[in-house]
Amino acid sequence: MDSHASPIPVPPIPVPPTAPAAGTTATPGADAPGGRRRIGTWAVALAFWAVTAGTTVPTPLYPLYERAFGFSPLAVTVAFAVYALAVVAGLLALGGLSDRYGRRPVAAAALLTALAAAVVFLLAEDLAALLVGRVLSGLAAALITGTATAHLAELAPADGRFRGGRLALAANMGGLACGPLLAALLADTTDWPLRAAWVAAAALLTAALAALAVAPETVTPSKRGTGSVARAPRVPTALRREFRHAALAAGAGFAVLGVLTAVTGLFLAEVAHLHDLLATAATVSLAFACTGTGQLLAARLGRAALPAACAGLIVAAGLIAAAVAASSLLPLLGAALTVGLATGVAVGHGIALIGARTAPGTRSRTVSAFFAALYTMLALPAVGVGALIGAVGLRTATTVFAAAVAALAAAVLLTQRAPARR
Repeated sequence: MDSHASPIPVPPIPVPPTAPAAGTTATPGADAPGGRRRIGTWAVALAFWAVTAGTTVPTPLYPLYERAFGFSPLAVTVAFAVYALAVVAGLLALGGLSDRYGRRPVAAAALLTALAAAVVFLLAEDLAALLVGRVLSGLAAALITGTATAHLAELAPADGRFRGGRLALAANMGGLACGPLLAALLADTTDWPLRAAWVAAAALLTAALAALAVAPETVTPSKRGTGSVARAPRVPTALRREFRHAALAAGAGFAVLGVLTAVTGLFLAEVAHLHDLLATAATVSLAFACTGTGQLLAARLGRAALPAACAGLIVAAGLIAAAVAASSLLPLLGAALTVGLATGVAVGHGIALIGARTAPGTRSRTVSAFFAALYTMLALPAVGVGALIGAVGLRTATTVFAAAVAALAAAVLLTQRAPARR
């Protein structure tokens, strides 16, 4: 991974399926034979996994790109921010496409967009190409997230919707965790460290595109020109206080994940003196895997979810600062585990809050607002830390950032306990 920036893939939690747009008819795939529906379910999960894995393939390769192309750490964080902002734009502008045109065509478009990104990276010779690849990756992630999550839920039997949601979560987080490991392994074991992973990613995406053909369609597309695919984000007035707390906690977690993945390679090389792509990839993958686990824990924690997430973020910030102060990998691994769990709990709490407190007709717009806030907080702090590293060095920049995250988490923890103003 880059010492400075890393793609976090798409929302670390699957976006709940939106209600079909006017003029569409959603079915649970009941008209398809059981065998085809089961195979189709795994085909959609493979597509989701392949796209999200592609978004994190560059993570351990950024130090190699820096040396090969001669750009600065700040440029890498800009590439990271471009990816996150592309996700936000895609979620807001294209969120209704699969309601209007069907799940399978939009999933295929996501795979083709991700395949185009892989080709751009495969042929890249400069920073401009990397930026183009990151934008395409962000759009692909935005297209696949809501589409595949909805498709998996609709393909599940009537009594298996929860299982469909878990499969979507596993595909999403599994892809995010596997991407860095695949890239690091191939970079370490082949003669084409900047190319081999993209050949493998392109092959996986092509296989997923072929497999998608067997997946039953669950939405009858509306007539062309009806409605809009864009949904302006909206938070109901009665929900704004709780929404703000959830978004700030989850956003703080996203910021830590972004900076953690962005500086892991730099930390290992310059502070811990460990030049190991697999160590970088394993640290990042641990954070993503724990984010998925944290989302499952959120439901069990109930009302304690938000306080637990804030406490976890404070602990993670302390572990990051300790890792830098002690020049040790062990506290950094602890930070990856802790911030992953805390972020997952915070995101799971936010999604549950939105699901329980919004009407179906406005729910997708509130979800869009939630993830727009999270991805904004994912992008901007990473760029800020990249600039700060150039000005004051890694140790000071990371310590300042960790203190800011701990302060924000503590503020959310204290204010969410205060009674709401009438």
